[in-house]
Amino acid sequence: MTQDTRPTLRFLGAAGTVTGSRYLIRIGERRILIDCGLFQGFKTLRDRNRKPFPVRPSTIDTVLLTHAHLDHSGYLPALIRGGYRSKVYCTEATAELCGLILPDSGHIQEEEARFARKHGFSKHKNPVPLYTVADAEAALTRMHPVPFEEKINLGDGIWAEFIPAGHLLGAAQIRVSLPGTTILFSGDLGRQNDALMRPPQPFSGADVLVCESTYGNRNHAKIDAEEELRPILTRVFARGGTVLIPSFAVGRAQGLMYHIARLQNRGDIPYVPVYLNSPMAIDATEIYHNHHEEHHVSREDCLAMFRIAKRVNSVEESKQLNTQRGPMIIISASGMLTGGRILHHIASFGGDPRNAILLSGFQAGGTRGAALADGAESLRMFGRDFPIRAEVVQLKAFSGHADAEELLAWMRASDRAPRMTYVTHGEPSASDRLRWRIEHELGWPARAPEHLETIRLDRPK
Repeated sequence: MTQDTRPTLRFLGAAGTVTGSRYLIRIGERRILIDCGLFQGFKTLRDRNRKPFPVRPSTIDTVLLTHAHLDHSGYLPALIRGGYRSKVYCTEATAELCGLILPDSGHIQEEEARFARKHGFSKHKNPVPLYTVADAEAALTRMHPVPFEEKINLGDGIWAEFIPAGHLLGAAQIRVSLPGTTILFSGDLGRQNDALMRPPQPFSGADVLVCESTYGNRNHAKIDAEEELRPILTRVFARGGTVLIPSFAVGRAQGLMYHIARLQNRGDIPYVPVYLNSPMAIDATEIYHNHHEEHHVSREDCLAMFRIAKRVNSVEESKQLNTQRGPMIIISASGMLTGGRILHHIASFGGDPRNAILLSGFQAGGTRGAALADGAESLRMFGRDFPIRAEVVQLKAFSGHADAEELLAWMRASDRAPRMTYVTHGEPSASDRLRWRIEHELGWPARAPEHLETIRLDRPK
């Protein structure tokens, strides 16, 4: 029987959901995986992380990472432990950030398994982590950093190129060129006027486009980040309250510190203690100092945002924070309250109406952050329900994702329509709305694929 060499693309994640980014290209016997993310949010999605990978990891030839966030990189240690043997190509900053994010994820996996064993919160007699710190460190040895906009020869006439995407240090669009076909994966696209990051490079065309749709059904509010923060912080400090900011340790924490430092330096808000309770965010801030070519924060402002925060490293210091009272600001991971030290702070401060919890980014369905944004009066943490009486504010100016108008403007830069645009990495309502706008406003064929669907790249449908 003749081997079918026609290229295919299979959606192993981020189809019908805003998480678990995984795309598999197959041409002949070659398999290339673009992104290797964790599923997060609803339990039905998280359970996918425990299922066998849809293809044997040992049969994958190459992994390409768009960026370091867990929903794009966080399954990598499990893939490598499962038998993947080759390189992981990514940008230099992505490799550096994965050096922080993946071991931290392994540590959280281990902690959650220990906690479940100790308190009997699992249906399994002996809960085990999805992967360990050692697995994460083993994965880091496979990282192969490459420069932006340099064509990488993957063999058999297959090339890859990493193109700036904004959004986060190291974040890239990835163009894969196969014999006769080009596919561009948007990754997560940043904003045109982000306070930290430079904008994404415009879409320059491809035969097939795979585009994220996190904010595909809405536009960001036209509001200045500091003007949004100032009145909130002022009123909470006036009543002696503590401001808790759940934050992604990489990207969001640095943006928050940048704006808080500017507000304090101008005298727009009082000087109060600012605690950065995330060792990973502390280290990530140092990485921002090393990559000024990717963002437009001056070295002076970079140093200022680092100076304002009292860095909390140890668990003992973190516990001590919970015995203090405001006014003060605590910035801590995780951004969607899925785990991390912020949960202990919410347990300690969330029941006091003088305090405030500021949600600083997208809250995926099924997370505690989404529950808070929807008005939850209690959160279940550590096996019990904690009342939430603190003021809860969903900030509107801090997203690192392009909104619907920015996504469409990014696409319009191309002078030719793709044969097909696949709209992924969004909640179903967001993906479908962006699909509709692509079809009706750009006149391009578009659709939202299904989980585990396989399509022909030489004749996409």
